[in-house]
Amino acid sequence: MTTEAGEVIGWSLRPAEPADVFAIAELRAVVLRADLERLGRFDEHRVRQRFRDSFSPAHTSIITVGPAFAGCVAVRPADDGHWLEHFYVAPGFQGCGVGSGVLRTLLRKADEERVTVRLNVLRGSPAQRLYERHGFTLDAADEIDIFMTRRPPP
Repeated sequence: MTTEAGEVIGWSLRPAEPADVFAIAELRAVVLRADLERLGRFDEHRVRQRFRDSFSPAHTSIITVGPAFAGCVAVRPADDGHWLEHFYVAPGFQGCGVGSGVLRTLLRKADEERVTVRLNVLRGSPAQRLYERHGFTLDAADEIDIFMTRRPPP
């Protein structure tokens, strides 16, 4: 469902199940392909296997729009806050408010809990602008990754 401005409404989150691993691994390959190819790091098998090896259903949510699988996001607890990981929005739902809505919801909860949120994003990825708009700042960078942090407001 979309508004006249093309923004998606009616998204929701549900807990991930072990069987979701295959759909998420495939989405990861689709979403990251252009950036990984640009960085000379795309490997058809590795992009899926790295996710399958680290998948934690307990920390992962599935994003749905109506009955459609629209993406996923993981929030993993760490000693110094939370790590936002595996945040992938399916191409058909990018640019219409799903990612921003999910991120706002997760950050609101982190702020209520007074928790710092950290993430890494591939260098040159358009997702970096999304994170910057939501208050993440640069911590460090290497030739592949940009590491960012968002602290709760005072």
